[in-house]
Amino acid sequence: MMRRRAWRAIQWLLLLWPLFSNAGTCSILVYHRFGPTAADSMTTTTAVFAAQIAQLRAHGYRIVPLSDLVAALAARQQRADNLVAITVDDGHRSVYSELYPLAQREHLPLTLFIYPSAIGRASYALDWEQLRAMQAGGDIEIGSHTQWHPNFRHERARLSAADYQRFVTMQLIHPRDALRQRLHVEARYLAWPFGIVDAELEAQARQAGYSAAFALGNRNAGSADSPFALPRQLIVDAVGVKGLLTRLAQGPACAP
Repeated sequence: MMRRRAWRAIQWLLLLWPLFSNAGTCSILVYHRFGPTAADSMTTTTAVFAAQIAQLRAHGYRIVPLSDLVAALAARQQRADNLVAITVDDGHRSVYSELYPLAQREHLPLTLFIYPSAIGRASYALDWEQLRAMQAGGDIEIGSHTQWHPNFRHERARLSAADYQRFVTMQLIHPRDALRQRLHVEARYLAWPFGIVDAELEAQARQAGYSAAFALGNRNAGSADSPFALPRQLIVDAVGVKGLLTRLAQGPACAP
């Protein structure tokens, strides 16, 4: 019994630590799909998401646009506040039907990473009109998730070196062109499909005109991370509310 109580006390200290520490954190969350029920492993129920937002705010986290968090990392200065940015990958229709109304009510800034090959074509995907409506109606930035969400490891293995370079260039340049033409957006951010990134891909993203790119990693971002491979916390329904708070409290800080 004593051990159980001690463990519970440690858990609560972990959750409350960001409120008392002077070393602020920078957490980038990534979601995929939303719905009234968790129809698959990558869906977060709308109720759980709403509870997560409420508890993040109750625990002193500040939900900011992704650009603010990127700027905080670039400044490399220790800060007292704890920043959270919300990103959503793939451009699923539920972003419009489930997430967007809630984001409007809660005044949530969002960054949506889409791959243009699916938009308006795949049955599961958003269309361009829905993206335009969200652009006009909320604090929403739209970035690139490459042209069709390839696995770069598989492509490197099957293509010649020259063909692979051309393939990566196409996957990085075409989405920026599509977003410019369809939404009048100069996409500055890129989300790596499956979180796959290496030094060569980072260099190509910089050359393609992106100012930052995002991977996975299930940890907070820090100023020591490459701006072209910033880690994100993958959030699904099973993480829940307490699981999210526990993860974010584990650090590291934005800057040492």
